[in-house]
Amino acid sequence: MGRYRGPVLAPRRRIAVLPLVVWALLLAACSGGSAGQGSPSARPSSPAQLTIVSPTNGQVVNGSTLHIDVDLKNAKIVQATSTDIVPTEGHLHVYLDGNIVGMNFSTSDEVGGVTPGPHVLRVEFVASDHLPFDPPVIAQTTFEAKP
Repeated sequence: MGRYRGPVLAPRRRIAVLPLVVWALLLAACSGGSAGQGSPSARPSSPAQLTIVSPTNGQVVNGSTLHIDVDLKNAKIVQATSTDIVPTEGHLHVYLDGNIVGMNFSTSDEVGGVTPGPHVLRVEFVASDHLPFDPPVIAQTTFEAKP
C-alpha cells in the first residue's frame, strides 16, 4: 500500500486559498506608505491647468458626433509613453459618462456614437505613463445631445 498523504481535499483547499493569498500580497504592496511621506509609489504633482473650451457647460449639441476642444496651460502634450515622469509632460484621457473614449495627443478630438440626452464629459491630463498626477489635473463639463 502507498503512504498516507493526508485528506483527498487538501489540493483543492490549497487552490481555493491561492486567490486569497494573491489578494493579500497585492493589498500589502499597494498600502506601503503615503504620498506625504515620500514613498517610492508617490505620484508627482503637475503645474498644468486644463479647461474644456467646447462643449461649454450646459451646451446643446446636435448629432451623434461631439467636437471637443481643451486648453492646456503650463504643460505640453507628448506622444512618447515613458516611465520617466516630467510634471509638465503628458497626454489627455477623455471620458464620456465615466467611460474612457480617447487617449489624445492633441487638444482637440471628435467623439462619435454620442446618444441623445444629458452627458458628462471629463478630460484628464495624465503623465507619460498614463497614470494621474497627484492631485489629478481634470476638467469636466455637462452637455446635452440632440439627434
